[in-house]
Amino acid sequence: MNIGDAAPAFAGTDDNGAALSLEGLRGKWVVLYFFPKAAAFSVGCAIETQKFESVLPDLHALGAEVIGISTDSSAALGKFKTHCNASFPMLSDADKRIGKAYGVMGGLSGLLGAADRQTFLIDPQGKLAERWKVGNIMTHAIQVKQALEARVKG
Repeated sequence: MNIGDAAPAFAGTDDNGAALSLEGLRGKWVVLYFFPKAAAFSVGCAIETQKFESVLPDLHALGAEVIGISTDSSAALGKFKTHCNASFPMLSDADKRIGKAYGVMGGLSGLLGAADRQTFLIDPQGKLAERWKVGNIMTHAIQVKQALEARVKG
C-alpha cells in the first residue's frame, strides 16, 4: 500500500459487540493501530494503548476515531481494554484477514501469529494518509496526533 491508495476495507464486531467498519467511519479520520498481543497483557501493548487514550480527546477534536486491533478474541480485547482503562473500540482480527490486507502479519510478531506493531492514518475519504512502523511506544501516539494536526490545520 502506498500513501494515497484506498485503505483496505474492514468490518467486524468490536469488543462491545457493536458493528465496526471502515465504510461506517467515512467522513472521519481513522487511526487504526495494530498491536501484537492483548491476551497476555503485554506491557508494551498496554503502554501504547494508554498513550493513545491520553491523546484521545485531542484526536476526537481533530475529527478522528481510534481503533485498536489485534489477532486476539473480542473477549480478550474487552479484558485488555478494561485493564488499560481505554474508551475507544478494539477490533478482533482472529482470522488475520484485516492484518493481511494491511500487510502487518510479517516480521517476528507474524511468526508468532500476531500482527506487527503498525499504525495507519486513514483520511475521511478512506485513503491512506500515513503509515508508521512503531518504534517508540512512549511517543508514538503524540507523533500520530502531530501528523493529524498538521493535516487538519494545514
